[in-house]
Amino acid sequence: MISPVNLVSNMNTVQPKATPAEATESFASFLKTAIDGVAAQEQNVHNVNDQFLIGEVDENKVVIAAMQAELSLSLTGQIRNKVVEAYQEIMRMQI
Repeated sequence: MISPVNLVSNMNTVQPKATPAEATESFASFLKTAIDGVAAQEQNVHNVNDQFLIGEVDENKVVIAAMQAELSLSLTGQIRNKVVEAYQEIMRMQI
């Protein structure tokens, strides 16, 4: 019912000698997959909430689903912060 966000599995798809364009495309697909996973967990929270309202699941499952979605969203925010920080550091480099 609840699937974890798999953020690490796609990192092995970048070959060591990939061109910059291939690496960019691979990284973009990695980010899209991760964000889609977070969105799926959020949708799962809504589904579990609906099931709770009609009495099909207990409150424990609602809390667990909500906490998993919250952690996934928090992780996504932290990853975004690190990417922005890395970008800013690269932009400060002198050539």
